[in-house]
Amino acid sequence: MLNDSLSTALNDQMNFEFYSSHVYLAMAAYCSAESLDGFANFYIVQAEEERFHAMKIYKFLNDRGRRAVVIGMDNPKNDYVSMLDVFERAYEHEQIVTKRIYDLSDIAMNEREHATIQFLKWFIDEQVEEEAMFDSIINKLKRIDKDSNAFFMMDTEFAGRVFTPPAP
Repeated sequence: MLNDSLSTALNDQMNFEFYSSHVYLAMAAYCSAESLDGFANFYIVQAEEERFHAMKIYKFLNDRGRRAVVIGMDNPKNDYVSMLDVFERAYEHEQIVTKRIYDLSDIAMNEREHATIQFLKWFIDEQVEEEAMFDSIINKLKRIDKDSNAFFMMDTEFAGRVFTPPAP
């Protein structure tokens, strides 16, 4: 069974993942208000992924005999100055998530909680992908700058993005 400090830290991360889902829904709403439905879809899918991450921790806590405790959350940022700003804020948010996952891993290693260490490896790999994806999109947005055709091509591309939960 997980000790109290690790259980609390996992609960905190679960709730942060739920908050992350809200952050991305707020970003989707901004994109929708700008009539950029593909970009909005990108963030709706991102919100679904974050909720999936939260539920993965929820299930792990339950499987380890601990109770998942869901708490309230802060309001996410809702206003941005550009699409580049949205993606830069998302990238910063993912960097925070990565640090939090690393901190959780440190706690698990200090506690010699091998099942949790193994569980968190999936999240570490996921964060490498998330940061790389946002970094790549930011670089593309900077490159296309004022090229409206390229910008709308990205919007069209993002409209086709879907979330498929990974196989267990």
